[in-house]
Amino acid sequence: MIRTTSLALTIAVFTASVLIAAEKETRKFLTADSSKGRIAIIDENGKTAWEHKIGPLHDLHVLENGHLLFQTNWTHIVELDPKTNQVVWEYEAKHSPGNENRKIEVHAFQRLKNGHTMIVESGSTRILEVDTDGKIVKEVPLKVQKPHPHKDTRLVRKLENGHYLVCHEADGLVREYGPDGQTVWQYKVPMFGKESKGGHGLEAFGNACFSAVRLENGNTLIGTGNGHSVIEVTPEKQIVWKLTQDELPGIRLAWVTSLEVLPSGNIVIGNCHAGPENPQIIEINRDKKVIWSFHDFDRFGNATTNTQMINVNGEAVGETYR
Repeated sequence: MIRTTSLALTIAVFTASVLIAAEKETRKFLTADSSKGRIAIIDENGKTAWEHKIGPLHDLHVLENGHLLFQTNWTHIVELDPKTNQVVWEYEAKHSPGNENRKIEVHAFQRLKNGHTMIVESGSTRILEVDTDGKIVKEVPLKVQKPHPHKDTRLVRKLENGHYLVCHEADGLVREYGPDGQTVWQYKVPMFGKESKGGHGLEAFGNACFSAVRLENGNTLIGTGNGHSVIEVTPEKQIVWKLTQDELPGIRLAWVTSLEVLPSGNIVIGNCHAGPENPQIIEINRDKKVIWSFHDFDRFGNATTNTQMINVNGEAVGETYR
């Protein structure tokens, strides 16, 4: 009887250990927090593998060559080799033609397959594509109802079809532009019957959208910013899936920033301005189960806006555009 009880206890302890180990998900990722002035790679053990000083930042990328594309302030973008910490390419938006004596901020950029870099300027309301020498090779005008150098745009991605998917923060809408700047599709982010409330935290409310990802099924996944939600919208503008502020047990969403869809179909969400009680990065599945989260208010703070997941080979693993 004693042996049977001991065996049962051993099996129970072993089973519990296996379950705990299975639930302890680990991730490697690139993330940044403007309040701490830090962009960093966090490895699978939660250690800082690399870091660099930054100013304000609203976009970042892990490139195919292992380099990192990020901004050091609102106008200065660099490509940096994290192995050597050497800047191999840079671009200063203040010096772009037409920007003299103009207030400019950049909230989105992207390295394109042809080697050019897309840079989106708020203040001049335009999308630029520049070559490796920083020369403008293409310019696409944007339509903005409430122009403001800090709020014209948030994340913008060039899609595989050559169109541009643009989040207009101040206007509260996502617009798809054709190659020449014509509107192909747009979606006004709803307020769901609520009144607008100022601020950046849990108490605020609006439709200042931050991110949009075009999915394989043609729908668009939208991070609604201070709408505290993620919504999936069909081309016909029907909401077919939604995650709201208080649906995740023990977690509240504040300013929903970057979105990334992993090969598993899971969604990585930036939970910015949510305070020290809530994780800054959350991975969920489509059943709204939390698979993994990152909660660290020592190295990162209340302005952890952007994240990109990385595999063991240092490559980006998810989709932030299609």
